[in-house]
Amino acid sequence: MDLGISGKVALVTGGSAGIGLAAAKSLAREGCDVCVSARDPERLADAVVELQEFGKVVHAVLADVEDPSAARRVVEETRDVLGPVDILVANAGGPPAGRFDQVGLDDWDVAVQRNLLGTVRLIHAVLPEMRSRGWGRIVTITSRSVREAIDGLLLSNATRSAVAGVVRTLAREVGGDGVLVNNVLPGPIETDRLRQLMGDEEALRRRGEEVPVGRVGRPEEIGDVVAFLASERASFVNGVSLLVDGGESRVIA
Repeated sequence: MDLGISGKVALVTGGSAGIGLAAAKSLAREGCDVCVSARDPERLADAVVELQEFGKVVHAVLADVEDPSAARRVVEETRDVLGPVDILVANAGGPPAGRFDQVGLDDWDVAVQRNLLGTVRLIHAVLPEMRSRGWGRIVTITSRSVREAIDGLLLSNATRSAVAGVVRTLAREVGGDGVLVNNVLPGPIETDRLRQLMGDEEALRRRGEEVPVGRVGRPEEIGDVVAFLASERASFVNGVSLLVDGGESRVIA
């Protein structure tokens, strides 16, 4: 199936590993020129090598979305090297685990900067040009905690839900301008983040047994969903928070 996005410019934050890298690969496979941004220079360099195998133009920007100036700098550098951003995939690592009495106000500040305001700043930086061209795709990556609060992940539950609220509201405001805004809610995906939360491989295996399909998900399974939402094939999909969790959530709708 041709997704109709060959030649588009995609920017993926948190793109050096896990779900971000998988999304960048899926978009490159569909013919996009891709810029990936992340905090770790070594992993970012490795990601560029992997992405270059798809034969498209790849650029990398070392940046941390917690920095208020980072979003505009990343977008401007992408424009200078590849052209204006057509597709934004706003992805950031999850905040630390903890219950209410285990997280301090400094932890809240970091989580809000990274997981909410970092996304908002990126959207601010790409949206005017998308609207002026009459075409754009914004895909945020949050968590199934948007749909169903997860015990011990207070900061994620709060900030990811706030992003979902931005997506649902913004989609109504800019859909008429040709800009579609959607949110992906991964369930348990085999990433460094999940391994850290589980602690060891046996716990990870047991976690997979809790999922109706009998396993945890693979990053590329999220990446392909992102590529679809960024495509012409998804031209009537706007404002959704799409749960991709192997059927684990019990929430209806």
